[in-house]
Amino acid sequence: MGKAMKKNTKMSYEIGELDQYLFGQGTHYEIYKKLGAHKAKKGKKEGIYFAVWAPHAQEVSVIGEFNQWDRTASPMKRHEPLGIYDCFVPEAKEGMLYKFCIRTQEGEYLYKADPFANYAEVRPGTASRIVDIEDLKWTDSKWMKDRETWDHNHEPVSIYEAHIGSWKRHPREEEDGFYTYREFAHEATAYIKEMGYTHIELMGIAEYPYDGSWGYQVTGYYAPTSRYGTPEDFAYMINYFHRNKIGVILDWVPAHFPKDAHGLANFDGAPLFEYADPKQGEHPDWGTKIFDYSKAEVKNFLIANALFWVEKFHVDGLRVDAVASMLYLDYGKEDGQWIANKYGGNQNLEAIEFFKHLNSVVLGRNQGTMMIAEESTAWPKVTAEPEYDGLGFSLKWNMGWMHDFTEYMKLDPYFRKGCHNQMTFAMSYAYSEKYVLVLSHDEVVHLKCSMINKMPGLGFDKFANLKAGYAFMMGHSGKKLLFMGQDFAQLREWSEERELDWYLLAEEEHRQMQAFTRDLLHLYKKNKALYECDVMPEGFEWINADDRERSIFSFIRHSKDDKKNLLFVCNFTPVARPDYRVGVSRRKQLRLVLNSDEKQYGGTGAERPVIYKPKKQECDGRPYSIGYDLPPYGVAVFEF
Repeated sequence: MGKAMKKNTKMSYEIGELDQYLFGQGTHYEIYKKLGAHKAKKGKKEGIYFAVWAPHAQEVSVIGEFNQWDRTASPMKRHEPLGIYDCFVPEAKEGMLYKFCIRTQEGEYLYKADPFANYAEVRPGTASRIVDIEDLKWTDSKWMKDRETWDHNHEPVSIYEAHIGSWKRHPREEEDGFYTYREFAHEATAYIKEMGYTHIELMGIAEYPYDGSWGYQVTGYYAPTSRYGTPEDFAYMINYFHRNKIGVILDWVPAHFPKDAHGLANFDGAPLFEYADPKQGEHPDWGTKIFDYSKAEVKNFLIANALFWVEKFHVDGLRVDAVASMLYLDYGKEDGQWIANKYGGNQNLEAIEFFKHLNSVVLGRNQGTMMIAEESTAWPKVTAEPEYDGLGFSLKWNMGWMHDFTEYMKLDPYFRKGCHNQMTFAMSYAYSEKYVLVLSHDEVVHLKCSMINKMPGLGFDKFANLKAGYAFMMGHSGKKLLFMGQDFAQLREWSEERELDWYLLAEEEHRQMQAFTRDLLHLYKKNKALYECDVMPEGFEWINADDRERSIFSFIRHSKDDKKNLLFVCNFTPVARPDYRVGVSRRKQLRLVLNSDEKQYGGTGAERPVIYKPKKQECDGRPYSIGYDLPPYGVAVFEF
């Protein structure tokens, strides 16, 4: 009885026995409400409650602006069995900087940022900052309600991948010139709506120290980066996107973390978040630490973090970075640098189990959200359900398609006939997973050239090639992703150090490229045939996949009811094909809905009919056909 009474007098903000039990089991999905720094009241005193997991530490104290960074001023109490330390500091106030001072078993002192902090000082500073995110303002209830019944399998998903710090910048030389979350929300929304994208994917949101890592080496998993404003500003941005019917996807990095002294590496003087053995716990190529997926608390840290972004900040999906590096124990390693699993194989069994747990919980608790895998190998069942031995992701980036597509597009048109199958091969495995076709930031950095400069030829040829490529991509099965700047043919490679070359839009050919991409995106969004049956073979039909001599591809996209279908014809050579014949199965008239030869797209503007009536003339194994004057690099899309 006495024990029960004692338990009831425990303040609600404090770590309790149940919290420790659930965290130790890896199932405390809201552990971020307990660990970290939170506003609290002890008796009549208001202050901040601090808690941190540091089982290897001899002692821990919290230091900050509230105690002149004195490591003896605010000692923390240890709680067993997990080694969580906590304390209440009445002098601590919102906005103040703090760190945890950890005395290791060897007697050294480490000064660590809070792993659960919701805000950090702007780099190069490394301290955490106290902030209250309990009462964020949301007015996106309609979006959130509609999301519960939204199904990505049968809805349009066209993603604008963006990096806030280099999208646009203010011309302020004495500062970074970054747009704030609020400024970016307004300007990016206007652009996305005009262009016709359905989602924005944001690179590098969780706090990170080094700009050149683009946000893929995280030190603050629970803090939106302070480069662009406060957590409240970040919530405003998400809310604004939702009010304008734009979904938000964040890049999320559970694969590895950097070795920065204030971060997670050797957090309490010993490997805690990472595997202890360097053969398991380090990426030799990246110079980073690998999370220890065998530890329940580490898995809990990551799964709760995914839920934090989705549930606390209303994010609609997470694009999980570097999945392959987690699945393979020998990823990026030479013989002797890695340890096999208990069966002697190179699969990380603990990471596999982590993914199944992660995706089951995030998607199970949040209907209508997406978990997207950036997985670059042929690992099976990435998007299959965990009960069928799948990893449980909603979608997978189609890196195979991306590689084949870019290699084909780089070729001189004369040689494309020899590599014709690079454009058709992806359809042979299109239904083995649920795919996103991606032309991401990775394809336009590190001397890979921008998309326009991958194209062969000069001037008109480059732009016409890219238009044909984008049309093929939009017609192909799979969701779509395009990195910022590529929709108006950015000439230079992307760099995080400068804004996009928006000045190019003063030139006609770049405006024409943008107009063509915009109209493709709107065509995609408003035609069910282009997304409704993405995951079903009946949604795609080749008309002619074998016209290699002329490097022309023709195919149909079908809607569920088969009432409004689209026929694509794409010419990948500079040779005009007058009266190019395309076979059709029915004698139904076709209407030309997109023609790359229009003046507004940089074409000749030659007049041509809008309506085409099939003749009884066999072609492509079909009883009827239409003839169309296909220009050099010409694209035509017909509705029937």
